[in-house]
Amino acid sequence: MVALQWPSQQTGDAMLETMSHNSVGKQEVVAFKLAEQDFCIDINLVREIRGWAPTTVLPHAPSYVKGVINLRGSVVTVVDLSQRLGFGPSDPSQRHVVIIAFHEGRIVGLLADLVSDIVTIDDQNIQAVPDIASDPSREFITGMITFDDGRILRKIDLAQLLPAPQLANA
Repeated sequence: MVALQWPSQQTGDAMLETMSHNSVGKQEVVAFKLAEQDFCIDINLVREIRGWAPTTVLPHAPSYVKGVINLRGSVVTVVDLSQRLGFGPSDPSQRHVVIIAFHEGRIVGLLADLVSDIVTIDDQNIQAVPDIASDPSREFITGMITFDDGRILRKIDLAQLLPAPQLANA
């Protein structure tokens, strides 16, 4: 088992200042918490991290879609990651964050409990999701990274989490 050391906590501003591009064999991810669990996404997908603001609800949207926000004139769908990953719906407060991500021509907001850090990982340290995990877990998680302190960071497959394109562009 390969173990990494969890980096120190940084403020949101410090994290944004340290964002950089991934190099060969290494990648940077934005680590965040949902329901006291650790997850991450590729830093190249993240455009910004915002504080929670109420959304405009869309009728007949999937239950994991919190609604939409106005992001400098663009309508952006906000996905409740907790509900999407099966942890139950979030009750967002001022402590929650919305990670604005761009993937395959779409911008989406990802509601998370908090962003904890930016982590640089070696590609060889990303382990496969165990075979005994349920199909939805394997569908949404592309890999797992372990740390010396016992924590496990799960890397999310953003393409699998996003709502259908017609809803994201609503």
